[in-house]
Amino acid sequence: MHSFGHRANAVATFAVTILAAMCFAASFSDNFNTLTPTASVKILNINWFQKEANGNDEVSMTLNISADLSSLFTWNTKQVSLWDGIIPAKEHAKFLIHTTNKYRFIDQGSNLKGKEFNLTMHWHIMPKTGKMFADKIVMTGYQLPEQYR
Repeated sequence: MHSFGHRANAVATFAVTILAAMCFAASFSDNFNTLTPTASVKILNINWFQKEANGNDEVSMTLNISADLSSLFTWNTKQVSLWDGIIPAKEHAKFLIHTTNKYRFIDQGSNLKGKEFNLTMHWHIMPKTGKMFADKIVMTGYQLPEQYR
């Protein structure tokens, strides 16, 4: 006959194996979800566009950022990190922010006048089980002024 220790070990091993299989299945099932997040950015104002003392161009803007990231939340999503914050639940995944860019755009040199540029929104999804993954939306069609302000 097997001792109590052998039986406890067999039960624990079986339980951990089942738990691992369930975690794998949960993580794998996330591959079948359709993620359709949307985002848009409207530039309300270019606060300043100037040449720094060292010759670099510097830009600060006021932006309206609207996003609907609710499709990123599934039954396996713990949270979504975006920018400098964390979106803990689907109820907070649709938002409109009026903000000034925290980190100014700086170009080494004076090459920003009249240039077209893209804005990219990056996020990271932390699941309850499985690996973290990241994605982004690239928004095109923005242009800086021809003259410094």
